Amino acid sequence: MLWEAPRSRSYKSWGVEPGTTPPTAAPPPLKGPSGSAPSPVQCRLNPNRGSLKMDPRRRHTGPWCPAAVFASVAASEVPMSLPLGLWGTTLTENTAENRELYVKTTLRELLVYIVFLVDICLLTYGMTSSSAYYYTKVMSELFLHSPSDTGISFQAISSMEDFWEFAQGPLLDSLYWTKWYNNQSLGRGPHSFIYYENLLLGVLRLRQLRVRNDSCVVHEDFREDILSCYDVYSPDKEERLPFGPLNGTAWTYHSQDELGGSSHWGQLTSYSGGGYYLDFPGSRQACAEALRDLQEGLWLDRGTRVVFIDFSVYNANINLFCVLRLVVEFPATGGAIPSWQIRTVKLIRYISNWDFFIIGCEITFCIFIFYYIVEEILELRIHGLRYLSSIWNILDLVVILLSIMAVGFHIFRTLEVNRLMEKLLQQPNMYADFEFLAFWQTQYNNMNAVNLFFAWIKIFKYISFNKTMTQLSSTLARCAKDILGFAVMFFIVFFAYAQLGYLLFGTQVENFSTFVKCIFTQFRIILGDFDYNAIDNANRILGPVYFVTYVFFVFFVLLNMFLAIINDTYSEVKEELAGQKDELQLSDLLRQGYNKTLRRLRLRKEQVSDVQKVLRAGEQEIQFEDFTNTLKELEHTEHEKTKLTAAFTRFDQDGNGVLDEKEQKEMRQNLEGERVAVHAELENLGWSIERGLPGESSPKQDAKAGGWVSGEEFYTLTRRVLQLETVLEGVMTQVDAMSSKLTVVEREWLAPPPGAGEQGIWEHLQAAPAVTPAPWGL
Repeated sequence: MLWEAPRSRSYKSWGVEPGTTPPTAAPPPLKGPSGSAPSPVQCRLNPNRGSLKMDPRRRHTGPWCPAAVFASVAASEVPMSLPLGLWGTTLTENTAENRELYVKTTLRELLVYIVFLVDICLLTYGMTSSSAYYYTKVMSELFLHSPSDTGISFQAISSMEDFWEFAQGPLLDSLYWTKWYNNQSLGRGPHSFIYYENLLLGVLRLRQLRVRNDSCVVHEDFREDILSCYDVYSPDKEERLPFGPLNGTAWTYHSQDELGGSSHWGQLTSYSGGGYYLDFPGSRQACAEALRDLQEGLWLDRGTRVVFIDFSVYNANINLFCVLRLVVEFPATGGAIPSWQIRTVKLIRYISNWDFFIIGCEITFCIFIFYYIVEEILELRIHGLRYLSSIWNILDLVVILLSIMAVGFHIFRTLEVNRLMEKLLQQPNMYADFEFLAFWQTQYNNMNAVNLFFAWIKIFKYISFNKTMTQLSSTLARCAKDILGFAVMFFIVFFAYAQLGYLLFGTQVENFSTFVKCIFTQFRIILGDFDYNAIDNANRILGPVYFVTYVFFVFFVLLNMFLAIINDTYSEVKEELAGQKDELQLSDLLRQGYNKTLRRLRLRKEQVSDVQKVLRAGEQEIQFEDFTNTLKELEHTEHEKTKLTAAFTRFDQDGNGVLDEKEQKEMRQNLEGERVAVHAELENLGWSIERGLPGESSPKQDAKAGGWVSGEEFYTLTRRVLQLETVLEGVMTQVDAMSSKLTVVEREWLAPPPGAGEQGIWEHLQAAPAVTPAPWGL
């Protein structure tokens, strides 16, 4: 009966070797051909009588348990249930006692991951453009810095009068470009091309949010003088009733769902996507008349808390959209606070040749994501929840989740852009609402930036296989608890000073106007970026006291304690790593592979030379027996002679066991080509045929140095070792075959009779005869 086991090949893979003590517990549940699980075979000598989850990377020791041996023998014949060869990692391979396998597996993982990293870099940078910054700069200079006749620009708006002056002057002048600088028509129809290059998509939308008159309470002492009260904006105090002349959408409230808008986080608070709106008419003259009507009807009054100006432009030269939102907030204190949001995004893809190259990168990216998903599933299946105990494994999951989200958003973005563009083409005089899509495109770019950052950090997972690379990770891991305890003490003091600064200077210093700004201001003080004069002017007594005590306790005391913790831990880790035994490094692996390849090539070259010597004997015909005897005189092993005689048989076309002149000529040509190829490979490795291996010396050098072994003798020994290695490979093959036969025989002897219970299985196993290997010659 066979049972499924992960990566089980032999006794040794389960920690059971011939002549050693088998495991102490029963094997995993057995499965028959039908997949049903029979009664578990338990070990009577095990006092725990529990099932054991066998781990191929763990050596089990304990009392003798025949049932465990039976399970191990059966498992040695079962092929792997999981195809881990393609997805094998250091967490799935048996690398606990094989440092060379660990380094090779890590190196393979690193090479695969570098390809993935290059692919994700191409994708991330392929979605950006070097022209995006200049596009944003041009639009901001046009709409934010262009002044009116009286010198009012958008950034200089400080009242409602300034807003109307900007809207009727610089805003309309910047939006509608229908003539050249010599007053000749652009000749492109009614559409406006800003700076002659940027198409205005649809029309502009003007929207405001208001609060109710009764949104706050006036103190009874002032009720006779103050008849109305308008509080700061909040959704529950928002005005939703019509007002004014009631002759259009500008005077009627519309909800966020009706407008299809989205909320906005301003300088003072967050605003909803609804409100009172006006979509501008197509021409500049009509827009000026609409703005004049709004101004005369007092569209802006004491209840107005914010005004939004939304529009979008597209530049076909660089295939970029620029979505602009100009915001003017009117706080309850009076005045105006302008702000803006300019998002330059690439919404239309797959136009240029570079975009089609990115398609290939996207397909490769999806293949890599599938590959890593399967890899993580296999590791989770093997290790369970213990897999999440490593920060690198958690980082793997984070990168995969962010990548899956990126693929999903990319599909959504493509479909939504197609829908909006189709709608805009059908109704070119409507408002093109790209604000929502531009917002999520920006978040998508931010997510890709974070994902790329984590992908670069993940490289440390693969290059930390020697003690030099592990100093940083070991230091941080060891001092994590000390840093956590220090962080509690640090932030208690830090937040206490932040609260103190907010209460002392919050009404006079902008950097301390909110508690969040106090926190960032104190971090800037640690870095040396602060305005001491503002603190001193705000409070001439407590200001210097706050500053001096904060710098002393936080900068000189706490910060140096933090550095001392890391420094002491680093010294301990470095001292321990210096005393450890040097393990196999990457350079050692490359050097071993290089030397082994070089020696095999030189041995192969010598074999070719020996065969060429036989062919150069001048005989018209070469007998097969003479050929083998000559090879024997040249001290070739049986394995080498077998390979060389196979070459003799291949060129013996008539099969008579004799090489005539024509066959010898073909064999010489073939051997010469092979000799040239081997010589070229040796030259590519950087060593001429006359030179020895790295670390070896020539006979002349040895003679001059008076060494005990000459270079020629050393090479002969090297050749003998390689020959011995070849012979041992054949012996191991025979040993494996014999082991398989013994396994079959032992399984037949250990198999219990059908229908036997647990007691019957135990008696059958105890009565089983001992297996004695047959002599190697039989």
